[in-house]
Amino acid sequence: MKQRNFALTLSLLALTSLAAAQGNVRVGMAYDAGGKFDKSFNQSAYEGAQRAAKAGGVAVKDFEPSDPSQTVQGIRGFAQDGFDLTIAVGFANNASITQVAKENPDLAFGLVDDVSDAKNVQSMTFKEEEGSYLVGYLAALNSSTGVVGFLGGMDIPLIHKFEAGYAAGAKAANPKISIISQYVGTTPDAWNNPGKAKEIAASMKAKGADIIFAAAGASGKGLQDYVKQQQCLKATQLPKGVTFKSDNFKNVPKAASYTSACAGNTRPMFFIGVDSNQNYLGDFDNNPKTLNHGLTSMMKRVDNAVYTLIQDVKADKFKGGQRVFGLKEGGVGYAIDQYNKALIPSSQVAKVEAIKAKIISGAIKVPSQ
Repeated sequence: MKQRNFALTLSLLALTSLAAAQGNVRVGMAYDAGGKFDKSFNQSAYEGAQRAAKAGGVAVKDFEPSDPSQTVQGIRGFAQDGFDLTIAVGFANNASITQVAKENPDLAFGLVDDVSDAKNVQSMTFKEEEGSYLVGYLAALNSSTGVVGFLGGMDIPLIHKFEAGYAAGAKAANPKISIISQYVGTTPDAWNNPGKAKEIAASMKAKGADIIFAAAGASGKGLQDYVKQQQCLKATQLPKGVTFKSDNFKNVPKAASYTSACAGNTRPMFFIGVDSNQNYLGDFDNNPKTLNHGLTSMMKRVDNAVYTLIQDVKADKFKGGQRVFGLKEGGVGYAIDQYNKALIPSSQVAKVEAIKAKIISGAIKVPSQ
């Protein structure tokens, strides 16, 4: 077995060395449901590959299947063309990348979000719970009602990691916080059903949730659209037992449309973005200086993982097996930018950074389920 693994390593190194000698390293990207411009998970992977291409010496080709059954054909096409590295985005593509990798033991492959048993696949997974803990902490610090929501896409263990971290972080900031969780569905369609996500968001608002974190792929647009439509919670609409407990954003400048729609005793409603920095999607009036409805985003740095893998192949340092990206490795985090810096004061940033340091040191253990 050791001899076989050593031979595999030598053959992979020889292949990537040849690629480097001939010029560009060719990389094939096979995307998951939602497409490469989903403003979320796939797009982050796309941006990582494009960053590698712009750095030089790398040529990238994309494959977006119109049907999941086509994925294995696309991946096999890259392999047959002798691509130096083929990356499959999403756990749903595990079977396809594993099958083709075993058919082509001398080629290098990558898989985002799951673990392949093929020895020539680098499986890139993330500690989603760590980044989710940080945004949960911020949600609880800023909720005016003491009720926050978690909107998951497909009900699977991967998304349970987001939920577990979010809930733990929220409770760390406010032990009395109420957390409402619901999933869009149990099939892959759950990633692309914004209508259902919008219905869930409405039910959460009816229970008093003013901040909702969606880890639901393209379905997350349903939450964003709902927040844009509602903008705020009104005291007269709060359910029994829920009252406004704070008013953190009273001094943040607001658009005339918000002031008109949310007159009286109201509080703003927010979403928390996921995977990519989606803060800008909460800028409903195209003015970053007024109240933004994207509180923050749990950034899952798929771009960093993909970029790192491509650079490793380019430098003849490819290794198969699992590689985990957490806070320590820059694999997850939270977003502060021009759109939400007025929402999250420096005092809160300092608290979150202290929490982050404790997670990295191991002083805080974040649950993953």
